[in-house]
Amino acid sequence: MAILQPVLLSGGSGTRLWPLSREAYPKQFLPLVGDATMLQATWQRVAALTDAAPIVVAGEDHRFLVAEQLRQIGAPTPAILLEPVGRNTAPAIAAAALQAMANGEDPLLLVLPSDHVVRDEAAFQTAVRAAMPAAADGMLVTFGIVPTAAETGFGYIQAAPGDGVRPVVRFVEKPDAATAQAYLQAGGYYWNSGMFLLRASRYLDELQRFRPDIVATVRAAFAAASRDGDFIRLDKAAFAACPSDSIDYAVMEKTDAAGVLPVEIGWNDVGSWAALWEVSEQDTDGNAHHGDVIAIDSRNSYAYARRLVALVGVEDLVVVETDDAVLVARKDKVQQVKDVVARLKADARTQAVLHREVHRPWGSYDSVDMGDGFQVKRIKVKPGARLSLQSHARRAEHWVVVRGIARVTRDNDVFDLYPNQSTYIPIGAKHRLENPGHEPLELIEVQSGDYLGEDDIVRYEDVYGRS
Repeated sequence: MAILQPVLLSGGSGTRLWPLSREAYPKQFLPLVGDATMLQATWQRVAALTDAAPIVVAGEDHRFLVAEQLRQIGAPTPAILLEPVGRNTAPAIAAAALQAMANGEDPLLLVLPSDHVVRDEAAFQTAVRAAMPAAADGMLVTFGIVPTAAETGFGYIQAAPGDGVRPVVRFVEKPDAATAQAYLQAGGYYWNSGMFLLRASRYLDELQRFRPDIVATVRAAFAAASRDGDFIRLDKAAFAACPSDSIDYAVMEKTDAAGVLPVEIGWNDVGSWAALWEVSEQDTDGNAHHGDVIAIDSRNSYAYARRLVALVGVEDLVVVETDDAVLVARKDKVQQVKDVVARLKADARTQAVLHREVHRPWGSYDSVDMGDGFQVKRIKVKPGARLSLQSHARRAEHWVVVRGIARVTRDNDVFDLYPNQSTYIPIGAKHRLENPGHEPLELIEVQSGDYLGEDDIVRYEDVYGRS
């Protein structure tokens, strides 16, 4: 039996789930359905199928989120392929294929987006096992979702008649409502899930047939990659020269080896707040919520709250409240949320990219207050983690420890602080903060100065490879 190699695709910015999903912390890292994040849930549903550690393809800025979230659930140490720029799924899967074959094996790649919901994990695992013989024989298998409605937001796959894995007749772009209804009535059409099972070498061979330019640039980027522990950084110049294309356009729509296995696995791509409402547990009035929500005389609405949110006399609304933004939208208009993100980016507003709490390799910081000449942050440092040795040209910092132990470097002095103790970091002083303990460190930082931007920093030493 061929080796099954999971490949988790963790790119994408998740703009349609703003303000919860941000460019620096997109939806695959959020616990949108259940306690596990979507990345964690993706690994958990495939873990029973294989002993192989996952290959994860992610952006450089998300590398520590991927590593930490998989570590939290006890996943085997992954190989994390870092894309310096996004180039869509065809190059990403090619890089994963090269990594999978680097030790001389030629496994079956189970390619999974890391931001989808699959409710019936047992049915998913049964489907993968059923598709493995066809993939081992050289077929490029995709999983087609048996449609439950005339959905216009998905691409469709027309399959040849038969049972099990069957040949693909054609791929169809997102149809209009009348065409989607005709597909539903005709049968033999399935939603394109974006999940694939294919032998690594077979995929590269077919990609070479149709897009040799992609294969050449990905091979160059992989050959020149730098390796830092579990991180494999594809060469920036070579990968940036790679054309951007999806596996559907580059290979699946052209090859004569495409096969589809129809499945009913409770799948949803959670591509909007309306989709999240659909897969969430609803009360007797059709309301779904996350957090502290009270709904009175309201129906078919979704609310996500950090603080108390009350819905009174509303229908078909989406209300999402975060620390720094509130979204209120009609449920049938939530696809336009991406236009809000576009406006924020055009205005260079940070809410398009960052949450108020910003995650870093060592922990996080939350800007809880700011005014003219000052800023207050709540800083959390993981056990054993340390910030870079750094200095600031235009701000001083005051640190008050709330919980844990803080080891402070200030110029030539190194000392420990405990809860209710504090220190002062003058402008220009070389300093470092680290957590030598086994519990999280929390402190309050008060910055003062004439400029408080994050770019006022000079790093002298950094264990995370940041310049």
